[in-house]
Amino acid sequence: MTSINLTRDEAKARAELVSDVHYSIDLDLSTGGSSEQRTFFSTTTVTFTSSSGSTFIDLRAESVESVVLDGTDITASAVPTKDGGYDAATGIQLADLTSGEHQLVVAADIPYSTTGQGLHRFFDPSDGETYMYTQFETADAKRVFACFDQPDIKATYDVSLLTPTSWKLVTNNHVTEQSETVEGSDEQLTRHTARVDYLLSTYLVAFCVGPWHEVRDEWTGTISEHPETSDDATAAARQRGDLQTSGELTVPLAIYCRQSLAEFLDADELFTVTKQGFDWYGEHFGIAYPFYKYDQIFCPEYNMGAMENAGAVTIRDEYVFRSQASHYQYERRADTILHELAHMWFGDLVTMKWWDDLWLNESFATWSAAMSQAGATKFTTAWVTFANKEKAWAYSQDQLSSTHPVFSDATDIETVEANFDGITYAKGASVLKQLAAYVGLDAFLSGLRAHFAAHAWSNATFSDLLGALEKSSGRDLSDWADQWLRTTGINTLSPEFTVEDGKYTSFSVAQTGAEPGKGETRTHRIAVGIYRVTDGGEVERVQRAELDIAGPSTEVTELVGAEAGDLVLVNDDDLTYCLMALDEASLETATSKIDAITDPMARSLVWSAAWQMTRNAQMPARDFAALVARGCASETELAVLEQILAQSRLAVQRYADPDWAEQEGWKILRDAFLDGARSTTGQAQLSFIRAYAGCVHTAESAAVLRGLLGEEAGGQSNEQTSEHSAELPQLDVDQDLRWTLITALTASARATGESVDELRARISREAEKDTSSTGAMAALQAESAIPTQEAKREVWEELTTNGASQTNLQLRHRNAGFVHVGHDDLLAEFGPKYAEIAADLWRGLSSEMALRTLEGLYPAWDYSESTDAAIAKVIEAEDTPAGLRRVLKEGRDGVARAKKARAADSAQ
Repeated sequence: MTSINLTRDEAKARAELVSDVHYSIDLDLSTGGSSEQRTFFSTTTVTFTSSSGSTFIDLRAESVESVVLDGTDITASAVPTKDGGYDAATGIQLADLTSGEHQLVVAADIPYSTTGQGLHRFFDPSDGETYMYTQFETADAKRVFACFDQPDIKATYDVSLLTPTSWKLVTNNHVTEQSETVEGSDEQLTRHTARVDYLLSTYLVAFCVGPWHEVRDEWTGTISEHPETSDDATAAARQRGDLQTSGELTVPLAIYCRQSLAEFLDADELFTVTKQGFDWYGEHFGIAYPFYKYDQIFCPEYNMGAMENAGAVTIRDEYVFRSQASHYQYERRADTILHELAHMWFGDLVTMKWWDDLWLNESFATWSAAMSQAGATKFTTAWVTFANKEKAWAYSQDQLSSTHPVFSDATDIETVEANFDGITYAKGASVLKQLAAYVGLDAFLSGLRAHFAAHAWSNATFSDLLGALEKSSGRDLSDWADQWLRTTGINTLSPEFTVEDGKYTSFSVAQTGAEPGKGETRTHRIAVGIYRVTDGGEVERVQRAELDIAGPSTEVTELVGAEAGDLVLVNDDDLTYCLMALDEASLETATSKIDAITDPMARSLVWSAAWQMTRNAQMPARDFAALVARGCASETELAVLEQILAQSRLAVQRYADPDWAEQEGWKILRDAFLDGARSTTGQAQLSFIRAYAGCVHTAESAAVLRGLLGEEAGGQSNEQTSEHSAELPQLDVDQDLRWTLITALTASARATGESVDELRARISREAEKDTSSTGAMAALQAESAIPTQEAKREVWEELTTNGASQTNLQLRHRNAGFVHVGHDDLLAEFGPKYAEIAADLWRGLSSEMALRTLEGLYPAWDYSESTDAAIAKVIEAEDTPAGLRRVLKEGRDGVARAKKARAADSAQ
């Protein structure tokens, strides 16, 4: 048995044996406020029905006190041991079960987590309060209670937690509280109880504990009636639980955050976006929100963006902005809120049978978030952001040697955990967007509603959804699904045409075979846009043709005879997933008049095409940097602006000739970013100044950073200029921006001549003013950016030798400071060391921390053949874990891409 790394076959066998599961979970967290208390006591009573046979139940614990099955203590035979302790790898053995009902009681001592997995505990340095929350996806419910930890064994739950009196419990349903007196003393505790009486997978259960700040509201709206979710259509689902398919509905809403963040919580804005999501889903999904209430808990030290626990969504509390935030940060937060809300239907109400269909959960939620953002919120250009940001992630992932089909063969949990990537989220959502265009949006939504109705409170597969979509659209989608979901790589679409007397005499779209992969062409639903430069100098669309294409070449007869344009986009409106090539004249128009393209989607597609050309060594990095310098100040889409500013920095850092980058490249970007900051205000100005800080600096440019901090030479604050810099009088240099500037100044000390003592004194002064947990992590990152060999060696030691004793955020911030831009020479010695310690570090950290740390530390700065060969040797070793092998392969791919791009840029 492999309880920790459960396989699909084992899960299937267990699901055939076990059914009708109910958990009673009792957690004693009464002493959890003491850092000296490393563990909590968990008692799980599991009732279930089984057929005759043997199986196991999952639990990751420090020790197991007892296992009682049907009143008989089976601890001795059920609990596997290794090296004198409990061996969680094989789970708790349930041998020779008889057919019928059973009761199992498991009592265990379980460690609190600092990695964001299981029950994570956080001590807030601002006020000394303690907060805990759970994170169970993919299969970490077993870190808190004994369970059959797989998605297709849904269960009901009774929950009981004992805590200090000042703490609240937020879980999947409403909570009842009762005071208890500690036996033998006058100490008062609180018993929190709740019942989850609907069927729910173990990974969707949540416990959030602490003295939370709480704000309440409610949403009242109408569920639009649709024939696909009529009473007859939902008859089977209604036997499994309540469903409402039309009429008015009121849902209680609540938002929680730490007490120290309460003053920054913009609850009205958060509730507004949430209600807008309820409005859109209520109109289109055909089934009402299925749970009793909807809470959103902003949690500290959170690894992910958020998690779709039914009725109790957990979200990273970095989304509670204590300082000014950019437009994209607000848009990203809204996207996250709507993504998790969509999961209440697709993921929670209807759940995948196994993690093969993880892509469908995440792709659907990503698609739904963009749809509802564009259709119901102020972020009306969400699809423009998607085209530029989400797809950049997908394209990057899909060009790696580790690329995989959207529908991935997830044989075990370790494979699943590596697939939370740009294929699963962004490519999958792109494919769903194209499918909606291919069958028509109305037919697509109709199929979704039928799918919800047929499988509510149960588990389903992609085949189930595909069948519903085929019925609603009247199209056979099996070939389409094979083309898009079971293949890898990206097709490139190019315009091919001839022109006589200013008109097209022929027009076709050429399609290359998908790369990397087997070179398949695919069926695409596309729009071809013809754009022309107007008399006023603007670039505007004058004609559009929408059609299906297939094979190496498809004629576009509609455009034959049309007047030729100056710019041709063969994926206009971003309907399909492809790399879009530009003919020579179009490339000239696009790059010389990027700021004159009036349509934001068209402009975004041009930015995306230029970036992909840069990554693929088809456009010199210096040309991309020049393009961004020329067009960034005119970019109206602020999310796109942030993306191209970041891409231009990466282009100069990794894809440009290093000598050119040092002598010219960084100056071109710094000048453009500073000019952009001077010519804008508000969120655009903030984006420009953050990008400016993220460059490599000279003594002169670092003086601008110092001025923004209100410092005189020598690092001391000048009170007359500290509030508003003379350089940019309208810029609000708030606390988080101050840390950004301080980190940039720290990293630039070799240019400014500041000593390590001066750097640490500045960091220390700021940390004394900012005693928050955010301030503590920012100070840690700044310290890790000190540009000396000694400092880098100290950080390396903390990350690689002492990593297991650090929290997830400590590792994240140390890592970010360690690999700061401009420090490649200081990191030279660590490339070979990385190859030496990678396997041990992977095994010594939790799965989540191992993945993040080894990705962050990969020696992207080391282009030597010796380091590449050493890493290749680790990849090829038989005992290298599959997850680590993937990290290393992807890192090698990145270095190879950078070397190729640098060679192309140097040729200029």
